Amino acid sequence: MTREEIIQQVNTVFVDQFEIEAERLTPEKQLFTDLGLDSLDIVDLLVELHKSFGIALRNNEEVRKVRTLGDVYDFLEKYAREHPEEIHSAGN
Repeated sequence: MTREEIIQQVNTVFVDQFEIEAERLTPEKQLFTDLGLDSLDIVDLLVELHKSFGIALRNNEEVRKVRTLGDVYDFLEKYAREHPEEIHSAGN
């Protein structure tokens, strides 16, 4: 899975689940301050990313370090590189 595919899939989650305009979704955006997510939204985000990519994120310690949209992209790109058999694209 390429970084571009990951970005597209993550951004789709933000647009569909949180009704955030696609043009606002840039890597430097802070999830809480810039995009307006709260702690309940983060739980929803983890659920939606699990559905979208097929991986469980809740108990992953690395996911706790995520602060920006770019961090989400980086985390998923690294995960896809390290566990290619586990991650899938939305179309699979």
